[in-house]
Amino acid sequence: MMNKFPGLKLGSPLFYSWDTSLRFELGVNESSVSIHENPLYLQGVYRRAIDLFEALHAPEDELYLVVDAHDFGKGYALGRKLNVFAKYVKDHSVLRRLQHESLPYIYPEDDEAWDWRTHRFSLRCRRSDFQYASLLKAVCNQDMGTRPSIHYPVYFVNETKGTVFYVYDDRGCDLLGADKEAIRWVYEECNSWILDYDRAEIDEVFT
Repeated sequence: MMNKFPGLKLGSPLFYSWDTSLRFELGVNESSVSIHENPLYLQGVYRRAIDLFEALHAPEDELYLVVDAHDFGKGYALGRKLNVFAKYVKDHSVLRRLQHESLPYIYPEDDEAWDWRTHRFSLRCRRSDFQYASLLKAVCNQDMGTRPSIHYPVYFVNETKGTVFYVYDDRGCDLLGADKEAIRWVYEECNSWILDYDRAEIDEVFT
């Protein structure tokens, strides 16, 4: 699954884990009022996330939908985390390809007892196999107090293009390329969306 990203460990903040990466701002038109009083904020977040996803993932591309669920030593029911796949995958026969891997907790510095685990689920699929717009909205909703929402990391690994796309919340998303040329066009076409905080570092790589 990660053949084009040797040594990469999926985890947040993903942007700082790979040299050829981009970080985009999703949240615009933000104000001090709640999202219920400022509905344009979330609509703008959704639009950017979906536009980026559609630009990056062609219908015929081979993708891996990857979800991490963490077990903090209090018992863990695998079935409950599969709901993200059952809910958003259109044809449930595709779920036969779902893979599960039990890993040491991906943030070991936080695991003082050394008994936490990360359960990684990956599904080989194509864009048309799942309701990506609804899934992306749920990821963006995680800190917004609105439903549906998904509170664990969701990664889109594009084996065809050599990219990894990760929306971390309503604020922004990370895009990794196996090399600069894999994502240079995104850097050029969506340059105004790049997060200003990381712009200098990004420009140094791509210019």
